Amino acid sequence: MPIVTIDMIEGRTDEQKKNLFREVTEAIVRTADAKPETITIVINEHPGINIAKAGKPLSETMK
Repeated sequence: MPIVTIDMIEGRTDEQKKNLFREVTEAIVRTADAKPETITIVINEHPGINIAKAGKPLSETMK
């Protein structure tokens, strides 16, 4: 039973998330010989101010 956790900056649309769920599921079905109904995907969204790269919050570098 594959469980996939995706951490990303908030801001994607519901449609983008649905596409991500579908494509990740399809990739796991192909590569891990898993059935779609056994795959669980969780998206954790984070505000850009809570993640930094090179010492700067992503909310500042993504503008």
